[in-house]
Amino acid sequence: MPEPGASVLPPTPPAHSPLFRAEQFVWLTARVLEQRLFAYHFLNGAADPVETALDAYRNEDGGYGHALEPDLRGPVSQPLHVGHALHVLDAVERCGGQRVDRVCRYLTSVSTPDGALPAVHTGQRGYPTAPFIPVVEDPPSSLLATGPVVGLLHRNEVWHAWLFRATDFCWQAVESLEKSHPYEIEAAVAFLDSAPDRPRAEAAADRLGRLVRDQRLAVLEPDNLDSYAVPTGYAQGEHHFPHDYARTPHSLARAWFTDAEMSRSLDHLASEQQEEDGGWPVRWRQWTPGILLEARPMVTIRALRTLRAYGRHIG
Repeated sequence: MPEPGASVLPPTPPAHSPLFRAEQFVWLTARVLEQRLFAYHFLNGAADPVETALDAYRNEDGGYGHALEPDLRGPVSQPLHVGHALHVLDAVERCGGQRVDRVCRYLTSVSTPDGALPAVHTGQRGYPTAPFIPVVEDPPSSLLATGPVVGLLHRNEVWHAWLFRATDFCWQAVESLEKSHPYEIEAAVAFLDSAPDRPRAEAAADRLGRLVRDQRLAVLEPDNLDSYAVPTGYAQGEHHFPHDYARTPHSLARAWFTDAEMSRSLDHLASEQQEEDGGWPVRWRQWTPGILLEARPMVTIRALRTLRAYGRHIG
């Protein structure tokens, strides 16, 4: 008999199910943060241990560093680390309060003249950094960095002065996109899915959906990958699929794809991408071995959450 007040453990997933195999992979390779996140999402784990693990990456300036986003090494706070931290807090329903107020003060301190975020702040100079994330003296505003942060703060009904100009920047950037690439589109979707002006967001998303299809930024036939060119600067095989844009059925990007296209995308995610060791692969450029070890558990948790959001059996 369990002791009074003890947590009830969930049933063990069937051996060889996607979830069982992924669990073994996570325990074998993941950082403490991803272990705690996996337990929260799939093993009835609590939110407090996730917050405690995330705190190890928090800095006194209110931002996050210490390679929370593995492609940026070193201790200094960076906007991309903050975006990652907000994703974690949102996932465990803790994206609010004084912690997020401190985050917004940090964001204000590193914003560009138009109120947005650079992809990388100059404080990163001198620390190991992915070669595809250049550190420049006067970094421009970046939708890739700003869109997800603004979207997550709106999603959690955070109100802070920093949001006003940052939101205006996101609208201008999204509505003026003509030639783009998958990660920028993903950032735009992250903003639009939670932007307060829903009719405007729906109209902008509809236009982006046509752009994605016209520019062939989503693989609609996974069995015919060779017919889809990888965007300039991306790694060989760094394709994007419908499920990368519409991570849940409630995303505005879901309307960009037919049921058959989304089904093929999820089939590919479920059956073709999980590897022998139980984890999902990293498709972007791998510039040092440690990045692969740290990033694959993140990608694995995201894949499982996407499959579950669409009602796919994971175990």
